[in-house]
Amino acid sequence: MTEEKTLKKVALNDVHEALGAKMVPFAGYNMPVRYSSDIEEHKTVRNGVGVFDVSHMGEFMLKGPKALDLIQRVSSNDASKLVDGKAQYACLPNEDGGIVDDLIIYKIKDEEYMLVVNASNIEKDWNWIANKNTEGVEMTNVSDEISLFAVQGPKASEAMQSLTDVNLSDMGFYTFTIGKFAGVDNVIISATGYTGSGGFELYIPNKDAKEVWTKIFEAGKDYEIKPIGLGARDTLRLEMGYCLYGNDIDDSTSPLEAGLGWVTKFTKEFTNSANLAKQKEEGVTRRLVGIELIDRGVPRGGYNVLNADGEVVGKLTSGTMSPMLGKGIALGYINRPLTKPGSEVFIEVRNRKLKAVVSKPPFYKG
Repeated sequence: MTEEKTLKKVALNDVHEALGAKMVPFAGYNMPVRYSSDIEEHKTVRNGVGVFDVSHMGEFMLKGPKALDLIQRVSSNDASKLVDGKAQYACLPNEDGGIVDDLIIYKIKDEEYMLVVNASNIEKDWNWIANKNTEGVEMTNVSDEISLFAVQGPKASEAMQSLTDVNLSDMGFYTFTIGKFAGVDNVIISATGYTGSGGFELYIPNKDAKEVWTKIFEAGKDYEIKPIGLGARDTLRLEMGYCLYGNDIDDSTSPLEAGLGWVTKFTKEFTNSANLAKQKEEGVTRRLVGIELIDRGVPRGGYNVLNADGEVVGKLTSGTMSPMLGKGIALGYINRPLTKPGSEVFIEVRNRKLKAVVSKPPFYKG
């Protein structure tokens, strides 16, 4: 019998347990999945402000005169377009047409970048990038030193403004600044998130994490701020049609099939770019699409998608009952030509065929 791998703990693990969070294993970490109910926490973020501890995410620092060259070789997006204080969504293509991971690239200044990767892929991504680092770029994995709090929701700016001199309401989407927050210097304050309801992500040294967490909740008290778990994070991202690595994209899914053509720029060479350019020219045979159920039911990843004749034409990768829309929504790969929005499809749920329609995300328009 193999010994079960010990779960890693985020810096505030004990704080979450004291708050009564239900803790579950996720990406090798002991993580809070919910504090109250997924629906209540989901609506808190959509209507007010909530805080996720997502310190399990990975952070790599890349420095040196060849840092941008390395990023350009491994990333599908064009990082040369970044200016100081700007972030960019991208993916790391593999050699076989699939995706190593999706990530966010932050340009801190010339010759200095931060890459933020998924928790489940930290080691895999590190090894992938390190193997491509042939020109001596200084790489540092700071994942275990940084806590990451996502303060999300339409009231996030107003609720957090008292904690910083940075004008939060003036920050554009996918911009960031490094400044004082809650009395702590050199916090990366990033206008990014995974919910579609606005807000910020805060990168904080572990030693300051508890103090900042406490001050966030003090500042947000009048805004009914609440801690939010991974359960609501999943339903929030699904309402926006955002991909989750391991569900909707993986080592076998092409960025073009996954609808990530907008972050796949053929203005430069990158891993497998020639084959992906050929795929773009020829067209993909299947695509990741949004699906809304017309019949009542809850779609789940792994369910078959059928055409009107009952033939399997695809498979769901993620699905849920939308808390805001009150109907089943899903993402899944479907064969052309049924990828066109408005196409009628059916979801096979046990022995039933539920009528559904292909829909262009986001499902929730706000």
